[in-house]
Amino acid sequence: MFDKIKKIFGSDKDNQSENRTSNDIPKEFTVPESKVGQKSQTTTYVVIGASVAGVTAVKTLRKLDKSAKIIVLSKDENIYSRCMLHHVISGHRTIEGINFVGGDFMEKQDATWIKKATVKSIDPDNKTIKYEKDEQEEELAYDKLLIAAGANAFIPPIKNLREAKNVYPLRNIEDAVMIKEKAKHSKNIVILGAGLVGMDALAGLVEIDGIGNLVLIASEDRVLDKQLDIRAAKVYEDKFTQKGVKIIKNCNATEVFLDEDGNIKGIGTQSGETIPCDLLVVSTGVRSNIGLVEGSGIETEKGIKINEKGETNKPDIYAAGDVTGTGIWPLATKQAEVAATNMAGGDAVIEDTFEFKNTMNFLGVPTVSIGFITPADDTYDVLTYTDGDIYKMAVVKDNVLTGFISQGDLSYIGPYTQLIKDKIKVDNLEEGVFEIGYSDFFKIKQDGQFEW
Repeated sequence: MFDKIKKIFGSDKDNQSENRTSNDIPKEFTVPESKVGQKSQTTTYVVIGASVAGVTAVKTLRKLDKSAKIIVLSKDENIYSRCMLHHVISGHRTIEGINFVGGDFMEKQDATWIKKATVKSIDPDNKTIKYEKDEQEEELAYDKLLIAAGANAFIPPIKNLREAKNVYPLRNIEDAVMIKEKAKHSKNIVILGAGLVGMDALAGLVEIDGIGNLVLIASEDRVLDKQLDIRAAKVYEDKFTQKGVKIIKNCNATEVFLDEDGNIKGIGTQSGETIPCDLLVVSTGVRSNIGLVEGSGIETEKGIKINEKGETNKPDIYAAGDVTGTGIWPLATKQAEVAATNMAGGDAVIEDTFEFKNTMNFLGVPTVSIGFITPADDTYDVLTYTDGDIYKMAVVKDNVLTGFISQGDLSYIGPYTQLIKDKIKVDNLEEGVFEIGYSDFFKIKQDGQFEW
């Protein structure tokens, strides 16, 4: 499969992708000197998953335990940034170009990487893992285990959808490759779902020369309804419409129509309309990949439950990233650093769990969304600011900022993130919310510490 992929896309070793993981372990993530040298034998760490959480954990473990045996199990055979998959669709990046740590990462970390492996079960009592590779079942023993198995795309139970051919999510590199290849020969391409992943898919497809008809189906009254208000969303809607995209809002699919070979040929909606479609990209959310812990006794809700140290309810088993229900890169990285530090004998906690921040840039329009941008009721004040192509919106209640959008200008976002994350009250906030800075709410104590 991947020989074909590399043939399609070639190589761009000179094209360095953004490295979003730190090369340095923060001071708080260190093993106490009193514990150094106490180990009488080599510790075997097993990490399930090779995305950002797994990669971060490997790097942290090797930094803290030079003699450790580190084994990585993953379905993937490439390391890549999922949020850059649309660049593979558009052709702006190759597979190597979305690798955020370099092709020789595992070798540099002296980690054994078992690729294309599917975990079948985990036995916490005997500290073993059963996995399948090349249709053979294998067993692996561990001393400490980190589960960073990510999430899977959710395919909704729409009639005929799950059986239809030429239907793809955009979750893995294989999805991006197949979407790109199929799009070359498709006349009517539909993206179902107008969240971040759906917009990513659309942004990639719209850049392909000679692309067929593009239709985006949004279930709400705007695209990116969880991140943007109507004004900010319309900027993107207008940009994509100018590119020839048809956007259908307030629309839900009810049925998928198939030809005699099982290929998708149309989508039925609740309004009775049938939308022609021979390639469908489904972007209707993800579900944490918790199936691999079934029967293990590891506690789950929407994801694997962990405490502030990244520990599950089972001894020596930790979890991080999407598999815990976390949806953003920075928090997955922090969880992995903390978990790996504690696995290596350190003492670290996850102090910052804020994840309501999204930065996007579609068709040259940068936007950041922080907090909850839809007021819960009419007791909230919604304030707006416009200056040419720059638009800002703030949601305020009782002098506390609860949501903020900035479009066209991403400078000085830090203070707004701090205000929302820590629910800081600022006197007369409504009057100067678009001009606020750290000096408006930070003070210095006599001992030199900051407070607000």
